[in-house]
Amino acid sequence: MTDYKHLEQIDQKHMLHPFVHLKDYDEGKLGAPRIVTEGKGIRIKDQHGNEIIDGFSGLYCVNIGYGREEVAEAIYAQAKKLAYCHTYTPQSNEPLIRLTERLIKMAPGGMERIFYGMSGSDANETQIKLVWYYHNVLGKPDKKKIIARRRGYHGSTVMSGSLTGIPVYHTLFDQPYGPVRHTTAPHYYREAKQGESERAFSQRCAQELEELILAEGPDTVGAFIGEPALGTGGLVPPPEGYWEEIQKVLKKYDILLIADEVVTAFGRTGEMFGSAKYGIKPDLITIAKGLTSAYVPLSGALVGKKVCDVLKQGSEKAGMFPHGFTYTGHALAAAAANAVLDIVENEDLPGNARDTGAYFQKRLQESFADHPLVGEVRGVGLMAALEFVADKETKEEFDPALMIGPRMSNAALAEGLIARAMPNQTALGLAPPLTVTQAEVDDIIGRLERAVAKVTAELQKEEIWEAA
Repeated sequence: MTDYKHLEQIDQKHMLHPFVHLKDYDEGKLGAPRIVTEGKGIRIKDQHGNEIIDGFSGLYCVNIGYGREEVAEAIYAQAKKLAYCHTYTPQSNEPLIRLTERLIKMAPGGMERIFYGMSGSDANETQIKLVWYYHNVLGKPDKKKIIARRRGYHGSTVMSGSLTGIPVYHTLFDQPYGPVRHTTAPHYYREAKQGESERAFSQRCAQELEELILAEGPDTVGAFIGEPALGTGGLVPPPEGYWEEIQKVLKKYDILLIADEVVTAFGRTGEMFGSAKYGIKPDLITIAKGLTSAYVPLSGALVGKKVCDVLKQGSEKAGMFPHGFTYTGHALAAAAANAVLDIVENEDLPGNARDTGAYFQKRLQESFADHPLVGEVRGVGLMAALEFVADKETKEEFDPALMIGPRMSNAALAEGLIARAMPNQTALGLAPPLTVTQAEVDDIIGRLERAVAKVTAELQKEEIWEAA
């Protein structure tokens, strides 16, 4: 029998967990870790036997749900045959080549080649290196700055963490901001001026981007990176006309567009790619998460023909393409991705995200749009958030020290539902697996209603907040 108490102690003593208050964890103030022992469908089970609905698909990555034996069998079969071969020199493997062919056919925007990594963070590192390489080959050595958006999330490695426009990701890390600039967050609820329409707000976002480009010098700006819909920055769909207006500016100043599809690719928004949903025509696309549904780590930097042609020209100066990882194009990951994409296509999970997602969005609006603590209910497909406010009329935010988001998340967990307190904001995020049914949506909403009601009552009792 497993001694979970011993495992908890080892974890608390020796694990360096991501995004955990290290001192509080070390002192036991955060309690024992949740040790996940198994998963099936949209549910996981912990060391105490508690069954919990994973309303966030891990980190919006377990798109096909837990426990899909087809994927396990594909990994096992490949491991017996060939677990690993590097992809240098060139050398390759069959599942990787088959995966590459289907992704090129599947992706929007005329993608031509794929460079594989292990995470969205390293894939975005690759994208930035490609941008710099591209402009060096073209004799534009100053065209190196990258513009991202405030509240955009692009990873937590050195360059990808600099691109991320969320302050908590930068604290004490000395990120190299030199080549990175940030522009307006495309969040209409928070960023729009009084009386400004969504279209007018989008036009202003584009105008502010253009002003930034001109201030920096168009000859110094190499690329713009953006998620089709904000993920960790709050699960925010773009306002009306946003991508249309932004792309006009990028085209005007010959600036490459990187679509960070780590969250949105493979069905999350109701389309196979978020770029297709929002009319984005990227030069480069970043993928990860749903590519393998997190069964095995894998990411990809998809490269369009325009960039590929220049990379090939670079061979005359650089010789071999000088970038790669030991695990680039790992055979087990490729086998897992093919099995996952079979499920995504055969079960039409983008269609379920569209249809069940519409039901999900409708139920959230019905349950929370008029709640006095909820300023905004937002989302697209099977990603959504509730933003909590101290005053619904003025949109006044709660003091961050009150930890309203974590309180809501903890209350949801007490109801057997994982919902994520989004970083640097007072919002609670939901992104269930793309296999979720309408009946399961109803279950999720019911648990969430009880959690919000509980915290609302606590805030009133503590005299932190009272209804108008």
